[in-house]
Amino acid sequence: MTRISLCLAVVTALAASQPLLAESPAAKTKAAAGAVSTVDATAFETVLKGSWRTPDNVVRDKYRHPAETLSFFGVKPTHTVVEITPGGGWYSEILAPYLRDQGGYVAAVVDPMAVAEGRGRDYQQRGKTRLEEKFAASPAQYGKAEVVAYSPAAPVFGAPASADVVLTFRNVHNWRSAKQAEGMFKGFYAVLKPGGVLGVVEHRAAKDVPEDDKSGYVGQAQVIALAEAAGFKLDAKSEVNANPSDTKNHPNGVWTLPPSNDHEGIDAAGAAKYKAIGESDRMTLRFVKPA
Repeated sequence: MTRISLCLAVVTALAASQPLLAESPAAKTKAAAGAVSTVDATAFETVLKGSWRTPDNVVRDKYRHPAETLSFFGVKPTHTVVEITPGGGWYSEILAPYLRDQGGYVAAVVDPMAVAEGRGRDYQQRGKTRLEEKFAASPAQYGKAEVVAYSPAAPVFGAPASADVVLTFRNVHNWRSAKQAEGMFKGFYAVLKPGGVLGVVEHRAAKDVPEDDKSGYVGQAQVIALAEAAGFKLDAKSEVNANPSDTKNHPNGVWTLPPSNDHEGIDAAGAAKYKAIGESDRMTLRFVKPA
């Protein structure tokens, strides 16, 4: 058994032992991820060891648990996967090579021209250009990856019912504060095939937070409500990205923690304390579009 295979087996066993969180009867959930085949585990192990991965990104594996997380979401090498706003491409480095031969990877980014002229548009253009340059520089890994630009006001991520999986990592707080969350979840629903999976990882608040909350955290029940309002059914929860050391009351919000390490106004001792906490406590939720 490979190291990753053993890790996944342990995670599955631990998940199965966790008590279900209280939800409405209509949202009964399974705590354990589905079984992962040896073939999938080997494929994940290969891409995680890939020489193309950025060293600073590899360091984050211990906090983000990519193999376990993607296995929980049921991502298979044959799937078409849409990742929403992949940023600098942390997960792109894993997903694009994993899906290259048999499936498809789509990076959905904000269309700069859909944003008002100024700093916002410039920011989105820089992000889109960097990602495209990253893909172009390594065709062996990213040669089949696609970049789709969407308008936040009316998001379309591809042809209707064309994706097997939609994934979003640490983005929901931004959409809520911009009042775009409802439209984004509707867009996810539209692009997924019946039976398709929406995987969400997000900074988890201790309780519900206002829409204009500046902490970067979101209540787990609030994320579930957004998905269910769009038509999804909650299928399972995982604690694979939980961090009980995260007190969630940091002076500069979630950005006080790694990898942002925003320590403005914090002395050296405090900065060391926040670095020691590690990355944020995160919910990991799997939703399904009814068949």
